[in-house]
Amino acid sequence: MERIYLDHNATTPVDPLVVDAMLPYLTAEFGNPSAVTHEGRRARLALDRARRQVADLIGGDPGEVVFTSGGTEADNHALLGAVAATGRGRVVTTAIEHQAILTPCEQLERDGVAVTRLGVDHHGRVDPAEAIDALDDDVALISVMLANNDVGTLQPVAAIAAAARERGVLSHTDAVQGVGKLPVDVDELGVDLLSLSGHKIHGPKGVGALWIRGNTPLSPLIRGGSHEGRRRAGTENVAGIVGLGRACELAAERMGADGARIRALRDRLEDAILDRFEDAERNGHPELRLPNVVNVSFAGVDAELLLMNLDLLGVTVSSGSACSSGSPEPSHVLLAMGRDRERAEGALRMSLGRDNSDDQIDRTVDAIEQVLDRLREVG
Repeated sequence: MERIYLDHNATTPVDPLVVDAMLPYLTAEFGNPSAVTHEGRRARLALDRARRQVADLIGGDPGEVVFTSGGTEADNHALLGAVAATGRGRVVTTAIEHQAILTPCEQLERDGVAVTRLGVDHHGRVDPAEAIDALDDDVALISVMLANNDVGTLQPVAAIAAAARERGVLSHTDAVQGVGKLPVDVDELGVDLLSLSGHKIHGPKGVGALWIRGNTPLSPLIRGGSHEGRRRAGTENVAGIVGLGRACELAAERMGADGARIRALRDRLEDAILDRFEDAERNGHPELRLPNVVNVSFAGVDAELLLMNLDLLGVTVSSGSACSSGSPEPSHVLLAMGRDRERAEGALRMSLGRDNSDDQIDRTVDAIEQVLDRLREVG
């Protein structure tokens, strides 16, 4: 029987149309986009097209798109680049950010930069008033993710960004999980910087982008040649960038239909779990959340054992961010939301995609029941 893949927040399968777009740039179209030769000019045109495709998805200008090796580099560039460019001694972020923000924040602290980490409510949502109160003239940047990767909760980014602009503070959002699933417009959000990643939207791994609003002060993270308008050195990954651009184009075309269908599948899955298992508890906001995420805690169950047994039955799920897998600690997101350790350790994340079906959802719930019964008999 076919496997059921419910871990799209970790990564997505590359769309065949994206592969088709990339293939020529892995073979005949091998030029260096910095070269003035015929081959180089063709590669440069491919980058220009991809830059437009990315910009169109987020409502930005193509000249404001800087290609990176992925969301992690984009986040690091926004955070470290803002501190270096402004010379200010504090950054503000949240306790539920991805490690691509939290880990460089730890490095900044070792370097003498103060970091304010905002808490969240029991739904995993930041209080915009608390965020605004934290914005003083010593703040280089406030970084608040658009949508949480573990529980899907959406954040009040626009309100925070507007207040930051009034106070002369740069604002950034890690939109890796939101772009392609939700309509995203950088002007409506009002941020100065936005990160996205290819492999979350059926594009290739190892490529992403940082959108930088015009005239935003930002020091380069990677230094060398004059690539990407002197904002990110290194010969561009042309095939990967072409794939990212095509993935963004397809996401723009399919978002409406995909979103509605996936949301219906999400509700079918969540409702079935909460109805069938009395001790199941939803994690995340009931309404202000991504259309594809179900995060549920099961009392007295080790989620790692649950997901491994589901994997043996052909169902791929997660207990949290793929970048934190293997960690003995429960999700920092759930702990920040006030879940006790037992609930956090028993949390399962299921993130749906365009290839999932009603039948797969029903089979997943049956598989969860089978595994839970087995684990509880043993335990």
